[in-house]
Amino acid sequence: MTPPPAVTAAILVIGDEILSGRTKDKNIGTIADYLTAIGVDLREVRVVPDEADAIVEAVNALRARNTYLFTTGGIGPTHDDITADCVAAAFGVGIDVDPRAKAMLLERHKPEDLNEARLRMARIPDGADLVPNPISKAPGFRLGNVFVMAGVPAIMQAMLDQIGPTLETGAKVISETIEAGNLPEGTYAGDLAAIAKAETAVSIGSYPSMTPTGFANRIVVRGRDAVSVARARDAVIALVERLRGGTGA
Repeated sequence: MTPPPAVTAAILVIGDEILSGRTKDKNIGTIADYLTAIGVDLREVRVVPDEADAIVEAVNALRARNTYLFTTGGIGPTHDDITADCVAAAFGVGIDVDPRAKAMLLERHKPEDLNEARLRMARIPDGADLVPNPISKAPGFRLGNVFVMAGVPAIMQAMLDQIGPTLETGAKVISETIEAGNLPEGTYAGDLAAIAKAETAVSIGSYPSMTPTGFANRIVVRGRDAVSVARARDAVIALVERLRGGTGA
């Protein structure tokens, strides 16, 4: 049976503050975990400054080669919040204050407090669907296969929870972890490559980490076909067990 086509995604993080290091991104990992759990492959992540040309180019490039594109950041009330305008430009559509979005803002703000700056958060590209924001009310939106979300982690999470049930999903990835302990990667790299070459339906990675007693290595086997994953896992376990008594560099 031919497996269903993969459902893929990209993330576009927008903001000078991320690139400068002033703000530490917390959204990439959250989105990656969420997508993996529902069977969507996160293929790439890009970070761009608050510059219109860079945002438009990235939106068009990433949406063209993925099932979905998720953007974070740049939809607030200040002059440098230009994500909505850039997404509209990428799609070649107009943008203006959306009555639906304005009504959402009025759930939080009095009419007399809904000044020009706050109304910027109600500017939505033509033809977009709104993504509710139960925390601060200013909505995100979906246009085509692009989901535009806030950069504030708690608000982004709330928006993602709204978006999740609407997504097409694929087969979930099965992951098996084999503890290689203090075996040096150099002792098993060649054999691991041979296993990976034989089991083309899975991906195999080796991940060292530093512990109080020194390096410890983990080998992770991932794939969607349970039989292939199990066969590769067993081969890796056999390799590790064979090498545990030996030495290497």
